[in-house]
Amino acid sequence: MFEFKLPDLGEGIAEGEILKWHVTEGGDVVEDAPLVDVETDKAAVTIPSPRGGRIASLRGKVGDTVNVGDVVVVIDDGVGAKAGAVAPAAAKPVAAAPAAAAVAPAQVGGQSVGSQAPAPVSAPAAAGPRRPVPAAPATRRLARELKVDINQVPASGPAGRVTPEDVHRFAAGGSAAPAPAATPVKHAPPPPEHVAAREVRDDTAFAEFAAHASATIPFLELEPLPDFRHEGPVQIEALRSIRRKVARKMVTSMTLVPHVAHMDDADVTELENFRLRERERRQGAAGGKLTLMAFVIKAVTAGLRATPAFNASLDPFKEEIIYKKYYNIGFAADTGRGLVVPVIHGTDTRSIVNISEQIADKAARARAGTLPPDEMRGGTFTITNVGPLGGTALLATINYPEVAILGMGRVQEKPVVRDGQIVIRKILPLTLAFDHRVADGADAARFVGELARQLSDPNLLLLET
Repeated sequence: MFEFKLPDLGEGIAEGEILKWHVTEGGDVVEDAPLVDVETDKAAVTIPSPRGGRIASLRGKVGDTVNVGDVVVVIDDGVGAKAGAVAPAAAKPVAAAPAAAAVAPAQVGGQSVGSQAPAPVSAPAAAGPRRPVPAAPATRRLARELKVDINQVPASGPAGRVTPEDVHRFAAGGSAAPAPAATPVKHAPPPPEHVAAREVRDDTAFAEFAAHASATIPFLELEPLPDFRHEGPVQIEALRSIRRKVARKMVTSMTLVPHVAHMDDADVTELENFRLRERERRQGAAGGKLTLMAFVIKAVTAGLRATPAFNASLDPFKEEIIYKKYYNIGFAADTGRGLVVPVIHGTDTRSIVNISEQIADKAARARAGTLPPDEMRGGTFTITNVGPLGGTALLATINYPEVAILGMGRVQEKPVVRDGQIVIRKILPLTLAFDHRVADGADAARFVGELARQLSDPNLLLLET
């Protein structure tokens, strides 16, 4: 028997949701044939079978979340028992799961909106599916390097979070760090009789989490959501995969980063006329669509070279600013399954035509769920464009650990004054949200001002190509 464990699907990915099984219990599978589709918080992938044989058992159903290292399938390969056998490191996803494999919303049936609250790690494991251990990606990577099962590490961080010190202490054979004095927990009143027992357990977990959070952040007082079913029909959908990743990123960014916004308008009349002429002329050629985003990415890259503070990251623990000497621009893409940010690497060495081609290719694969995680990593600056959907402007959330993000509104024809005359021009609203720990308002004004100047004159952009 061969126990196949969910392999490491990429840096920082600790779990995945089963989208589709390509095999059935009792059926046969050949080596390298599609085994299971799994969606992580970055992309959907198809995992191939590492062995050929008969499927003895499947350890999860569609919709279940499994952790890296969990046994997902047992294959009778005709060899003696191999308890705890690990998937070969060379095994890699062979294809992305189709976009149609989206997870259907869970029906109301005793599910609780608080079911994702982390339980204290040091408590004995409860029966049923194991919740992921709260830990940063760097801490998980450290545990893998030290060959430590992070699920066994006693936690000393806030809200039961495992810290790097906990991992080092466990690897050295030490015990858990002394726990801080317990904060009195005010439990919620008993729920109505019709509420499922699972929700009662979740209320307790929420109360414990709220107590930890309140002890960490002054004046923070978390309260459980009311039971909306008392007011009318509801539909409950588990917060999973990409949507959960977006939620975590947004909370992290808005909690850690002091956001400031600078707004300005760019007159893109000449640029739009040039772009539309070239798009018509280049129909069918590479990068022929020539979206406005491609021109903005090129202009932003030039601006980042002149204002390196917006192409940086801040390490609050080391109190250091890391200025990046490379330019990888991400753009927000609405996939229908959640917001993802494909990254175009090396925009300083690419032409506008090539950037336009990259945008079309990466956006299409992101919507299909086939864009690999490597093409969503390494960004230094992000642009989001709500113009095609409508809206005059937006204040975007910084894509942490970056320090700035540019929001583009809808290009509109507006009356403006030029040389004492009222004329109609095409105006693009721009909003730069930035980390005030790294840059000041004057830096933002200069950056956006230069960006608007370049977008107003296609000749200036050509000098950057």
